[in-house]
This record gives sequence, structure tokens and C-alpha cells, in this order.
Amino acid sequence: MWYPLLQVSETFASDEQVSESDPLLAELRLGDTKAIRLVYRQHHEAVRAFGRRLLNVEADADELVQDTFVALPKALKNFRGECTLRTFLLSIAAKTSRNYLRSRRRRSSLLEGFLGVVRFSPPKPLPDESLDSEMLANRLRAAMDQLSDDQRIAFVLVEVEERSSAEAGDILGVPPSTVRARAGAARRKLQELLGEEPS
Repeated sequence: MWYPLLQVSETFASDEQVSESDPLLAELRLGDTKAIRLVYRQHHEAVRAFGRRLLNVEADADELVQDTFVALPKALKNFRGECTLRTFLLSIAAKTSRNYLRSRRRRSSLLEGFLGVVRFSPPKPLPDESLDSEMLANRLRAAMDQLSDDQRIAFVLVEVEERSSAEAGDILGVPPSTVRARAGAARRKLQELLGEEPS
């Protein structure tokens, strides 16, 4: 049974806690397309923004959004209302993104093996040279590709999206201290790879 949009809890449009008894959750768990469309309209931009920042490829970010919402009805069987629906969607996206990151690494390894190419390591700039933003972005992407999945995801959530370690922990299903450790390790590795002094 579908509930008219006017009767649906306003919490789905925001990032507030959702009650386990909210009728829309039952519709989502059944895979009701209208319910999924409603939640998609309200939260797809947050999932896409996370995907773009993490994967750096627009097409991969779009596929991640699609995969996240396709997985939503089944994943909601484990949703107990301990976090917001947006946080839960981002946790699905974080788990799903690991497949994209692994696939990208496999493709890169195969290509390097096929071509006999050594992994790209950009030269350190001389102190009097200035890097334009495109070169810096390429260096950062190359360095990010050398992080573990856990470090990369934690870094994007905490440093790029500026989420608290508690919120990132809710998304990843780990304690905030684990998020801080992963993000810190990522920060140190990136500083080392980019030739910066650790802060």
C-alpha cells in the first residue's frame, strides 16, 4: 500500500533520525518503486557527491548512485533506525564503492603488466616552480590511488566532506577512533607521496 507523498514523514527529506515504525520504511523494504524514487530524489545528490569525491570519475559515481539505490530495499532489512537514512545510504555507497576501487586497481595492474609500465610517480617540483591546479589534481589522484580502500574512504568522509569521526563511523560501521586512525594514516601517506612536510 502506498502512502500519499503529503503523508510521508518530513524526516525523509532531511537528514534526521527515522523511526522504525515510519510507513515509508515498509514500502522501501518491499522495493516499492514510488518509495525508492521519493528517497532517491531527496538523497541522490549526497550519494553522488560522495561517489565523485571518492572515485574521481563521473560515470563511476553515477553507477555507484544506481547501485546504492538498487541495493537499498535488501539492505534496509538490517536498518534499525540507529542512524539517519542518508547516513545509511552513504554506508551502502561506501561498501559498494570498494568494488569500484578494486576493479580500478585490477585494470591498472593489468594495463601496467601488459604495457610494462612502471606506476606513475610524478617528480617533486623544485621550490621555485609553481604547480597549476590541474597538475596538482593529477598528483593527488595518483597518490589517492595508492591508499587502501579503508584509508581512502575515511579520508574522503573526514577530510574532504568534513564529517565528524562519529558520523563517518556511523557510515562505515566502525568506532570513531578507527575512522580517525584511518584518516590520519591516509593523511600521512598522502603527505609522503606528495612530498609535503607532515603537519
